[in-house]
Amino acid sequence: MIDDSRPIFMQIAQMIENDIVDGVLSEEAQVPSTNEFAAFHRINPATAAKGVNRLVDDGILYKKRGIGMFVATGSRAILVGRRREDFYEQFVRPLAREARKLGIDAEQLLAMMARESATHVDHAIVTEKEGAL
Repeated sequence: MIDDSRPIFMQIAQMIENDIVDGVLSEEAQVPSTNEFAAFHRINPATAAKGVNRLVDDGILYKKRGIGMFVATGSRAILVGRRREDFYEQFVRPLAREARKLGIDAEQLLAMMARESATHVDHAIVTEKEGAL
């Protein structure tokens, strides 16, 4: 959904990126047209085009003249790589800094992560079992 927290064209680009990373849009798949984005989100077509063109400039999408925009080969790997680096900068580095402040060493931090991971797996199993009932 579109919100007021960031420019709309950036949100359109992010939506397309999310669909590529999630596998909704596969490589070489055609993406919706700027007019389709504009109609669906009730925004100006020029705004939608700005978001799509940003991805063209980044090499994530490419244009087939007279046909539309398509996901470039290798786009998912590029986006996942960028997001992993962003994840490191936004979450891992601050986590490590805070752990050092609290005297939590790497082994303790890994144990905490393993505990969280096990909790998530346990929750997923319970949810799956409940769905089967």
